[in-house]
Amino acid sequence: MMEASSPLVFVARRLPEPVMARLRERYRLTDEPSDEPPGRERLIAGLSEADAAICTLTERIDDDALRAGCRLKIIANYAVGFNNIDLDAAKRRRIIVTNTPDVLTDATADVTWALLLAVARRVTEGHALVQQRSWSGWAPTQLLGADVTGRTLGIIGMGRIGRAVAERAAGFRMPVLYTAHQEVVPAVPGTWQRASFEQVLAQSDFVSLHVPLTDETRHLIDARALSLMRRSAFLINSSRGPVVDEAALAHSLKQGRIAGAGLDVYEREPAIHHDLLGLPNVVTLPHLGSATWRTRVRMGEICLENIDAVVNDRPAPNQVT
Repeated sequence: MMEASSPLVFVARRLPEPVMARLRERYRLTDEPSDEPPGRERLIAGLSEADAAICTLTERIDDDALRAGCRLKIIANYAVGFNNIDLDAAKRRRIIVTNTPDVLTDATADVTWALLLAVARRVTEGHALVQQRSWSGWAPTQLLGADVTGRTLGIIGMGRIGRAVAERAAGFRMPVLYTAHQEVVPAVPGTWQRASFEQVLAQSDFVSLHVPLTDETRHLIDARALSLMRRSAFLINSSRGPVVDEAALAHSLKQGRIAGAGLDVYEREPAIHHDLLGLPNVVTLPHLGSATWRTRVRMGEICLENIDAVVNDRPAPNQVT
């Protein structure tokens, strides 16, 4: 039986059941979470009671929310990113913030390639044709797509996920252009070349985004950036939605300025710019980057490891502030 003195944990969204079971074994919960995002009232109420909290990118943890957490020692963010949290306010209030690095690298790199291949080879259009019973049989000119093998892959942001995406390009014999502060040594056989942001946009057949959301990267891909891309090029985004100006992207696609886009994240999730919906050369996923069973469970375990450490007066393994 859980002791009445056990720390209280606020969990913003329901996590995979193995994680929830371990949470219930070790801690008291402020309440039972659901699949839906918590309203502002529930968020504030939960933080006001809790010794620790597990939040996701959908929760805006600003100074007002943190002010309510008079007992709060740690916010374990169920994500690699943490732009949803006011880190300065957390630091002032001596609230530790942690994230879940490394664990979702491969899952996100895999979904990046799923988007790239799907939009290049018109997979979703073909799927719809068959499912709608509109396919009349093979034809020489039906749904002709773009070649992938041997084409140039551009990586904007050569961090863990960017490198993992680049490594997978070796199987397609693709030279890689990338942006980074310093040279990155290829982990697999292949041609990797560091280039400027403008060079990557201008010389790549596929441009894949892998940058955190900061003031500098917000709308990094705007009308100007899109104008530098080849008309035959595709934009892939599995990083952060606001990195792309969706209105500018929609305009470029409708005008044929670029060939297509594969998107897993959006500027104002879950809303998507209306002009992007229904375009045949856009593949849209509902933010599935880390959505494998193993990855999502491990993310929860990392949150638990950080909470265990902090409530027992040990350093958090994944502290960001």
